[in-house]
Amino acid sequence: MQSAIEIAPQRYRASYGRYLEDFKVGDIYEHRPGRTITENDNIQFSLVTMNAHPMHCDKHFAAQSEFGQLLVNSGLSLAIVLGMTVNDISAKAIANLGWKEIKLTAPVFCGDTLYAESEVLEVRESKSRPTQGIVTTRTRGLNHQGVQVMEFIRMSLIPKRGHGVGD
Repeated sequence: MQSAIEIAPQRYRASYGRYLEDFKVGDIYEHRPGRTITENDNIQFSLVTMNAHPMHCDKHFAAQSEFGQLLVNSGLSLAIVLGMTVNDISAKAIANLGWKEIKLTAPVFCGDTLYAESEVLEVRESKSRPTQGIVTTRTRGLNHQGVQVMEFIRMSLIPKRGHGVGD
């Protein structure tokens, strides 16, 4: 007769983001899943943000341009790439402190799938908030062909372990 070892079931709570101590300079986070941008995404974002530039919403106009097709609104591309970073970089953040050096390096078209990766550039304790620190990252957005379409640097205010909301 075999004896069975019973293991009590456990409960797990999903955890998003990282604490200040989890970030190391030089680490690179590959953000997944990717996001395919549809023509509907592009037009709705453009109209909601009152950007009615014909390159975003007039196929006939865009077809006559050097690109030969609609361009995805760069605000939408930036928002999607930034959003892809949240789970890894800023889900525990107290605040975004700023972005700099936003560079749009290649066009994004409807039907493109975007991916993102972020490199940790700097981690430091806050001078005025002893339970928090500042993490600086460089994020690159790439299309499904591996072409970099954007890059930006972002500073986030991150809590130390034990000092986040819900800790």
